[in-house]
Amino acid sequence: MSKIFKLIVAAVIIISCDSSTTNNTDLPEDQPADLIKDTIPKVTGIGGIFFKAKNPEAVKEWYGKNLGLTVDQFGAPFEFRNAHRPEETNYLNWDAFRDTTSYFDPSEKEFMINYRVQNLEGLVEKLQRNGVEVIDEVAVYPYGKFVHIMDPEGNKIELWEPVDSVLAKMGRKTTK
Repeated sequence: MSKIFKLIVAAVIIISCDSSTTNNTDLPEDQPADLIKDTIPKVTGIGGIFFKAKNPEAVKEWYGKNLGLTVDQFGAPFEFRNAHRPEETNYLNWDAFRDTTSYFDPSEKEFMINYRVQNLEGLVEKLQRNGVEVIDEVAVYPYGKFVHIMDPEGNKIELWEPVDSVLAKMGRKTTK
C-alpha cells in the first residue's frame, strides 16, 4: 500500500511540474504556452533576399517602376504579420548589390538568402556541433544579431535574429 501511495505522490509532483499543464496567467488567452516559450534554435522565416547586379541603382529603380516595390538606398523592405503574434509587424529586406561586392564572399554565387532565426547563439552552437562552417562571429546591432554560414553547395547564408520593434521605429516605407 505504501508503494502505491508513493507512486501516486510522485505522479502528482511530476504532473504539477510539467509546464504544459501549468496555467500561466501571464500569457495572452489566444496564445498557447508552447508558442510563447519556444526558444528552440531554428529558422523562423526568410529575412532577406540579396543578389548581385551590374547597376544596383538601376535595378532597384526598375523593380520599383515595373513591379511596385518601395525601394530606398537599402533595397525594398517588406512588412508582414507574425503568424503567432499577429499584432507584431515583421520585416524582410530585398536588395541588389554591386556585382563587385565582397559581401557574398567566400561564396561565388550571385545571391545570398538571409534567414530569420530565434536563439541565434544556440543555433550557432548547434551548427558548430554539426560541423557547419560558421564564417564569422555574431555581430550585434540595435535591429538584431547576424552571423554567416556556408551550406554544402557553397552558398553563403546570413542568419538574423531580428529586433523588429527597432526596425518599425526606423520609419522606412515598406512594400505591402
